[in-house]
Parts: sequence; C-alpha cells; structure tokens
Amino acid sequence: MTEQRVQTSEALRVGLVLALAGGYLDAYTYLCRGGVFANAETGNMVLLGVKLAAGDWGGAVKYLPPIFAFFLGVLAAEAIRRRGKAAPSARVHWRQWVLALEIGVLAAAAFAPLGGAWDMAVNWAVSFVCALQVESFRRVHGKAYATTMCTGNLRSGTELLYQYFQTRDRGILRSSLRYYQVIVAFIAGAAVSAVLAGPLGQWSVLAACVLLAVVLVSLSRAEVTSRE
Repeated sequence: MTEQRVQTSEALRVGLVLALAGGYLDAYTYLCRGGVFANAETGNMVLLGVKLAAGDWGGAVKYLPPIFAFFLGVLAAEAIRRRGKAAPSARVHWRQWVLALEIGVLAAAAFAPLGGAWDMAVNWAVSFVCALQVESFRRVHGKAYATTMCTGNLRSGTELLYQYFQTRDRGILRSSLRYYQVIVAFIAGAAVSAVLAGPLGQWSVLAACVLLAVVLVSLSRAEVTSRE
C-alpha cells in the first residue's frame, strides 16, 4: 500500500459526518417543518409544479422560499471562499467560517416554534445552510460528491463499480465504495432525525449543530494521511 496525503476537507471521515448532517436536516424539515425537503431542491421544484398545476397557489408558495434560499446560500459560500482565498495566511480557513455560519443559523432555527410562518422561515434557513455546505465541500479523495443529496453519489458510485468489474483496479473499487459509504451515512442521518423528531421536536435540529461542530474541529488539521 502507498500513503496518500489528503486535505482534511476531502477526507472520507469528514464526508461521512457531513452526509450524516445532510440526511438529518432533510428529514428534520420534512418531519417537523411542513413536509418540505430543504436539501433536495429538485423535489421542491417538482412539488411546486404539481401545486401550480392544481391551482393550489397557497400550497405552491411554501416551496419557493427554500429554493431561493438555496440560491442565496451558493452565492454566500462563493463570497466567503473568494474572501478566504484573498487572505491565504488567515488563521481561520474559509471553510471553518462556513461551518460556523451553518451552526449559528441552525442554532437560531431551534428557537422557532413549530407551525405556520415559523416553518417557512426555518426551511429557508436550512436550505441556505445546505447550499453553503454542498458548495463548500465538494470532493472526497479528489472525487466530486454531495453531502446534502445522493442521486449524483449513486450515479458516480455505480459508474465506478462498473469500471472496477471491467478493470479489476482496486483503487477504482475503493473510490466506488466511498460513494456508497456516503449514501449510507446520509440514510443513517435521516433515520436518527426520525427517531429524535418525536421527543425533541423543534430542538432536534441542534443535533445537526453537533455534527457540524465535529467537522469544524477536525478542520484545524491541515491534512490527514490515508492508505491506498
């Protein structure tokens, strides 16, 4: 085996924790905040179209804020990244600022009561957070992936699995399995969210803050070593 130096933000363990948080938040908004998927904007766009076709204008409106918030989150992440790149000697990496912003927004969302306009506000906040995350953490071991949605991960993992069967290259197999590990972590996060949503209600979102805090601490290391 050979050793490979991997930037901490691209380490598998970071990707798995972020995927846990991504699945957790998607289940949280669906179960606790009015049946909206704050991470999967494709789903919200489909539901928006369905409501519009049915003439349910009130029902359609609730899907607009998370879509627009995701748009704003991508812009914010890019602005933070650009500012961070302009100051490479800064003690705090730009991704740490992103995580701190995510934690702050989610912690504030925990104080919003369940129901009505509060749900819409929280869905807006969570979509914003998820856009920050998916824009800032885009690779595991050099491979593009997502922590707040899994369709692309499933496609990439399966494509690599097919390549492995053709080449028997174990490096390709390891890359494929990383995608499936991220998918399993995402599902596990959703399951944990479902368990905690009942007893904790609106406060259950704080568990996602804990997961993001773990990643924030881990980013204090410049790189980690993995074996290939």
